[in-house]
Amino acid sequence: MALTGRTALLAALGSLPIGIWEPSWTGILAVNAPLAVACACDFALAAPVRRLGLTRSGDTSARLGEPADVTLTVTNPSGRPLRAHIRDAWPPSSWQPGTEMEASRHRLTVPAGERRRLTTRLRPTRRGDRQADRVTIRSYGPLGLFTRQGTHKVPWTVRVLPPFTSRKHLPSKLARLRELDGRTSVLTRGEGTEFDSLREYVPGDDTRSIDWRATARQTSVAVRTWRPERDRHILVVLDTGRTSAGRVGDAPRLDASMDAALLLAALASRAGDRVDLLAYDRGVRALVQGRTANDLLPSLVGAMATLEPELVETNARGLTATALRTAPRRSLIVLLTSLDAAPVEEGLLPVLPQLTQRHTVLLASVADPHIARMATARGNTEAIYEAAAAAQAQTERHRTAEQLRRHGVTVVDATPDDLAPALADAYLALKAAGRL
Repeated sequence: MALTGRTALLAALGSLPIGIWEPSWTGILAVNAPLAVACACDFALAAPVRRLGLTRSGDTSARLGEPADVTLTVTNPSGRPLRAHIRDAWPPSSWQPGTEMEASRHRLTVPAGERRRLTTRLRPTRRGDRQADRVTIRSYGPLGLFTRQGTHKVPWTVRVLPPFTSRKHLPSKLARLRELDGRTSVLTRGEGTEFDSLREYVPGDDTRSIDWRATARQTSVAVRTWRPERDRHILVVLDTGRTSAGRVGDAPRLDASMDAALLLAALASRAGDRVDLLAYDRGVRALVQGRTANDLLPSLVGAMATLEPELVETNARGLTATALRTAPRRSLIVLLTSLDAAPVEEGLLPVLPQLTQRHTVLLASVADPHIARMATARGNTEAIYEAAAAAQAQTERHRTAEQLRRHGVTVVDATPDDLAPALADAYLALKAAGRL
């Protein structure tokens, strides 16, 4: 129950002349008694809140940055019309900053025995599951003097998926893949390791591709054509330890790694390869295995949606052992982690030979574009010190990358916007060179 502002205003206006002309308890009672009776009647005529029926429907998932509409159906079983203000509460990250008041509050009128729908539009700012909180309803009487108020729990969950912004690069990478595969008019000769077909020799072909047995059986010289390997196994390993929590721009490094993993998975599945996902820090956070090409991306997006960086040091030995169990046969291990010197030198390098002796390893890391801008800064003493610090950080990063390359690891180090296409290019280069 609650009094409205209209009640307070009427009480003040009624008491003002009494206080000026003849202040007394009798005068005050003469003004407030009728108002109290009106409030009691208004309360009695307001529709009860506890008996209302509330159900939800609508979107259960949405990509980060896209809207999700959740419909709340309000059923009024009483014999009195419902005039209500409704607050549909969700976590603060369900809306853009500053828009919660407008998006979560509704006015609704439901005649007796009928139902009405209202829609709450969410626009989440973070990945993960967003669960509905309480629905608070304030029911007004016909005079608007007194209200009934109550809350209902109406469960609903909207899963906010990774945005996959790098999908804009997919058409160009698929065109490059078709070029490698020999399906377009532009033929890249000599690439690939799997036999595809025989064709007639033309000037400029590599003489090492001549098939002499086939040539002996026909009147023209035949050459073999090759295509990149198919049905190779790729294990994408997401490091969800403390280094993935560092923010680059407006998002943590983990989000940029996820985006790159999704583009690589989409490209590799189109190339006929099998892709699995492992997310690890001190334990397995997510594992996706054995999905078909059609189910791969939905499965990866669903598994990544609830992943959050853990503020613990990643157990490199545990990660390596889990990766070896997940990929028992020769595979391409794509490790999305940090290039910081300490975690690599103390954690990854001692166990790296266990991976490289059995698998091809590709390491991708998110670089901070602010460091590159600092390195070029000049003009005053502070800028020069910043440039020196940035140059030192870049030198350490390059030295760490060279250490990994000496162990046979392919290293991709790029900013968040460039990481996904750079990783896809590295995969295509390995595929063209027959190193998968």
